[in-house]
Amino acid sequence: MENIQRPASIDVLARQLAKVHALPHAVLVDCARSAVALNQPDSFAVASSLATEFAGHLIGDVVNATGVLLHTNLGRAPRAFGAESSGGFRAVNVEFDLDEGRRSSRNESVSSLLRMLIGAESALVVNNNAAAVMLVASALAHGRGIAVSRGESVEIGGGFRIPEVIEQSGATLVDVGTTNKTYRSDFERATKKSDIAFIMSIHSSNFEVSGFVHRPTTAELSKLDAPLVVDIGSGLLDNTCPWLTTQGMPVPTWLNGEPAARQALADGASLVTFSGDKLLGGPQCGIIAGQKSLVDQCAKHPLMRALRPGTDILLDIQSTLLSYLSRDVIHKIPFWTMVTETEDSLYQRALEVVRIAEAGVVERVESVPGAGSAPSARIGSWAVVLEGDYAELLRRNSPPIVTRSGGGRTICDLRSIAREDDAVLASAIRSIVK
Repeated sequence: MENIQRPASIDVLARQLAKVHALPHAVLVDCARSAVALNQPDSFAVASSLATEFAGHLIGDVVNATGVLLHTNLGRAPRAFGAESSGGFRAVNVEFDLDEGRRSSRNESVSSLLRMLIGAESALVVNNNAAAVMLVASALAHGRGIAVSRGESVEIGGGFRIPEVIEQSGATLVDVGTTNKTYRSDFERATKKSDIAFIMSIHSSNFEVSGFVHRPTTAELSKLDAPLVVDIGSGLLDNTCPWLTTQGMPVPTWLNGEPAARQALADGASLVTFSGDKLLGGPQCGIIAGQKSLVDQCAKHPLMRALRPGTDILLDIQSTLLSYLSRDVIHKIPFWTMVTETEDSLYQRALEVVRIAEAGVVERVESVPGAGSAPSARIGSWAVVLEGDYAELLRRNSPPIVTRSGGGRTICDLRSIAREDDAVLASAIRSIVK
């Protein structure tokens, strides 16, 4: 019998790549899988080439030796580092492909990372999620209709309303269904009666409607003729939370029912839009992810020039997404550090603050995710409670300490305080409580 070459082991190949490429294991697995699928004689060489190409798309510090002082592809004005001691500075390859030595898109890095994290074909970063919604509406529906359930024409923070955002895009809002009940058939009728560019499903985020209610699922809406855009808002990447479960931690129960990007795309959404600075835990930005053809339309729209983020935001969101791929969010992303700290740990910290401050008592309280994320969620916590309203005095501390107060009591919730600041809190309490 002829010798039949067996395909390389994905895991073995990824571990071999790790010896020469400083990339997250998930990235190397993706490169190894792609290389094996190509069925070339030297899988390692192909996988290594793919890893090099991926690294070339990542944004990072570079030395600008071009003589072009404000080089557009290298982030224009350079970023200072070590300025106090040496006055050093570096450029950033924000629009420069290091692998091929050519101009590139500032969104290639984010697209590559979100492809692996949520299964998106492509992605785009803008200033915030309202900008993401407006850009999608402008690029895909100018002069046409967008079908939205009446119960989802919501007002977001600062008094901005979805109908007004859509109006500014040049699209027309087509109300569907009723405030409490909307069905798939309502959207189907709208697509037949009106010129509908896409259907939009909007997460209520900062409120809940309960009782006699109905909303069609993403899977149901995705089967209609028009594309489906799902605004999940709060930015949960995957409702199975692999960045926690692979560390032996359970999925938080308060995330039950929270929409997630991976599942929305898997259920047939054409695009998802969400915030970068909520459950994702990154910088303030908005993300559009999904079908490449639709993302490309958004990227080419003139409004994109006004909504695109700067170098620092791109570096921050890239770092955030790499932490998810490295399964290191608990240590690298403060939001998940706060969420995953145990109540017992918080209790011990609160006891120590009271001991050092020689004031206050320890009480169990409830924290909330905030920012319109999981509005009904409550997370058990422990606090240092002071009898009396010391909120103003604590705000005058250096650094200022912002607390909750009510009923003549001041509540200092430990879950939202970095462990390193426990001593700051204790010192401040000791200085003001006589």
